[in-house]
Amino acid sequence: MDNCIFCKIVKGEIESAKVYEDEDALALLDINPISRGHTLLISKKHFKDIFSIDEEALKKIIVAGKNVAAKLKNSLGADGINFLQSNGKSAGQIVFHYHLHVIPRYENDGLKKHGLWGEVAKETDIADLKKIAEEIKKGF
Repeated sequence: MDNCIFCKIVKGEIESAKVYEDEDALALLDINPISRGHTLLISKKHFKDIFSIDEEALKKIIVAGKNVAAKLKNSLGADGINFLQSNGKSAGQIVFHYHLHVIPRYENDGLKKHGLWGEVAKETDIADLKKIAEEIKKGF
């Protein structure tokens, strides 16, 4: 993809702060970090999102993500790690090249402890949840 910023980073056309690289994946520090060490793990092959990435490439990214998370936790002293992966504009995807955010978390880092997505919705009635579950099951 000629206009894809992550493809340009993979090709070396745009400078980045790489923290890990193998034949399938590249991990680099996010230029707009949520926390210290916020890393983007990208596939070297262009896939738009979770719906277009092939399963083999996805497995390699997840395994690399686990390794990167361990390195961030150990080297930066993170107390926890969030994985965040968005698909589609309405889900907050900005760069349309599959990528996984590996976000180190620290005690008292000021980020919400229940996640990065704002306030938790109110508890839902189990009967409503079962209706939604049935709708989802129809799609399988």
